[in-house]
Amino acid sequence: MNEKQRLESQQVKSANPSDKKSAKDYSTYFETVYTPPSLKEAKKRGKEDVSYHKDFEIPEQFNGMGRGRKFYIRTYGCQMNEHDTEVMAGIFIGLGYEPAETPEDANVILLNTCAIRENAENKVFGEIGHLKAMKKEKPDLLLGVCGCMSQEESVVNRILQKHQHVDMIFGTHNIHRLPNILQEAYMAKEMVVEVWSKEGDVIENLPKVRRGNIKGWVNIMYGCDKFCTYCIVPYTRGKERSRRPEDIIQEVRQLAAQGYKEITLLGQNVNAYGKDFTDIKYGLGDLMDEVRKIDIPRIRFTTSHPRDFDDHLIEVLAKGGNLMSHIHLPVQSGSSEVLKIMARKYTREQYLELVNKIKAAIPDVTLTTDIIVGYPNETEEQFEETLSLYSEVGFESAYTFIYSPREGTPAAKMVDNVPMSVKKERLQRLNAVVNERSAKALKQYEGKIVNVLVEGESKNNPDVLAGYTEKSKLVNFIGPKTAIGKIVKVKINDAKTWSLKGEMIEELQTAEVE
Repeated sequence: MNEKQRLESQQVKSANPSDKKSAKDYSTYFETVYTPPSLKEAKKRGKEDVSYHKDFEIPEQFNGMGRGRKFYIRTYGCQMNEHDTEVMAGIFIGLGYEPAETPEDANVILLNTCAIRENAENKVFGEIGHLKAMKKEKPDLLLGVCGCMSQEESVVNRILQKHQHVDMIFGTHNIHRLPNILQEAYMAKEMVVEVWSKEGDVIENLPKVRRGNIKGWVNIMYGCDKFCTYCIVPYTRGKERSRRPEDIIQEVRQLAAQGYKEITLLGQNVNAYGKDFTDIKYGLGDLMDEVRKIDIPRIRFTTSHPRDFDDHLIEVLAKGGNLMSHIHLPVQSGSSEVLKIMARKYTREQYLELVNKIKAAIPDVTLTTDIIVGYPNETEEQFEETLSLYSEVGFESAYTFIYSPREGTPAAKMVDNVPMSVKKERLQRLNAVVNERSAKALKQYEGKIVNVLVEGESKNNPDVLAGYTEKSKLVNFIGPKTAIGKIVKVKINDAKTWSLKGEMIEELQTAEVE
């Protein structure tokens, strides 16, 4: 950690040396040096160069730290959080820890948190409260809170004031320092808070423990610079920083060699990839064009911002092959007036123009989206524009939400005159349209044969297998367990609102176009 980062990190230590578990002199910690993470500082986008660290290694002094200990990570939120959990699990394993099946069996519990909606934060604080009893029963248990919530001033202050049983808090920018943070927590046995308001580094070769060997996440960039007025992510994840293409391509090739059947390229604003490079002109379209040549049956990417979806990317996606023709393209609202207040920086007309370009180049494309209803001062007419846009585009499904104010964002300061009863009623009307169109889209699959990547047993019935088509449609069918991890042909017999049922026809060696 450089001097700037050291000053920007925050640590809370005990002033009572008798609480320490080591005779090591901690006199330098007697003064509290805590300063809460600053959303104001997090919004600043400096011109400093991004540092790239190619060879992450666990320092020798931490070898064997986890011997005889187990860890448990509970993950909330998006795919990026899931991927961060994979990295932290990799570090734990590298330290000698073993994974615990349940929190009760663990010596270290981490809550990897999401800050995008108030409901997600409430769940985390509920879990923190629940774990207090466990902490009393097991005083040596280490409890940590990490992820996006840890980057919020109000969250850190609340934990400091009301949840003293938490041992450590760290943010999204310093996961690679997990060994150091654990060591400090063990030695001080007091709350350790290390949250960097400013970021900049890209750390390569971080260890990962991936879930299975069928589908893999590959992070290609970090952060977001869009600052939509409702969104906390640019503050919690920092500015846009792209990994170098050669490192991404190498990782994808390694996954191919390990037998992975699908990879998803990840980024908070994935199609802004490469825009921060100063030495080369290289974007997501260029990366996808290279990755598609690697022997992996399915390649996806998420999540896109319409502002950065350029013609070259469309041209590359139109080549098909292992590039899936399902695109998630969040619109958030069908009203240009609401989009302006959201600072999305495009209009309804511009979004429709982009959709038409995509459809012209990829006629069989499936589009899905995200929509927020009940934005501050949203009128009935503006909401009706969202309904009409949904039908005009022909989305096949959507993630829909009632607006949730996030402290520190511009929208949280807006006057909101839309009653909650109206917001809920609008969400119900929108969901009715979403459900209707989803059922209609799936109905067209009846009697057809599709290629399904089998992920495992159905959540509801171990005798039924489950997997997804190229267009991300969930399929449940009866078949041999040997089909798990493979791509098989399934004939669809029945379409539900959100899933398909069928019977297995045969196994494929590679994916075929649907």
